[in-house]
Amino acid sequence: MSSAAAPRTHTHDATPTTRHPSQRPTSLSLRAPTREDGVAIHRLIAACPPLDTNSMYCNLLQCDHFADTCVIAERFGEPVGWISGYVPPGEPNTLFVWQVAVAEGARGLGLGRRMLGHLLNRPACAEVSHMKTTITADNQASWGLFRRFAERLGAPLSHTAHFKREAHFGGQHATEHMVTIGAFDVAALADAADRTQDNRRAA
Repeated sequence: MSSAAAPRTHTHDATPTTRHPSQRPTSLSLRAPTREDGVAIHRLIAACPPLDTNSMYCNLLQCDHFADTCVIAERFGEPVGWISGYVPPGEPNTLFVWQVAVAEGARGLGLGRRMLGHLLNRPACAEVSHMKTTITADNQASWGLFRRFAERLGAPLSHTAHFKREAHFGGQHATEHMVTIGAFDVAALADAADRTQDNRRAA
């Protein structure tokens, strides 16, 4: 991977805060990014420590070249969520999730899970049966998000050390564990969404 893009993936979706139901925003929309979103995405990631910030040019390339496998979440026209991802060369059945960012004001809404599901339902992911990402051992928010998503898919989750502290990061970064979810059937995700909607209507 080029120097414009740090070869590690992190998720930032902190512990949800308690909100009164009337305070929960209802105007959330998910869409593919455009190159005009690059600056806003760069700022969103910078506002979500401990996420790694890449160059703005990297974020522009993600929005432009990889729009089909990236998603931006907006509330009242402002970006509050972002996932960057891509289908790795030679692995057409895999979606690799690079970063997940959720703005502080949008946490506690399950937005990370919603964005992941949105991506899997894209035409670009029609053949995807596995999801991968890398997570450091201490990133509990990321482990929680992907474990819950694996449960929702009814798919196994496995992990192994991949980018190692000494061998790959020169001692400057914690080991990143490659997390793999799958195999799964994307149709199962749609079925789960339908059941959720049915339960809400019945409530």
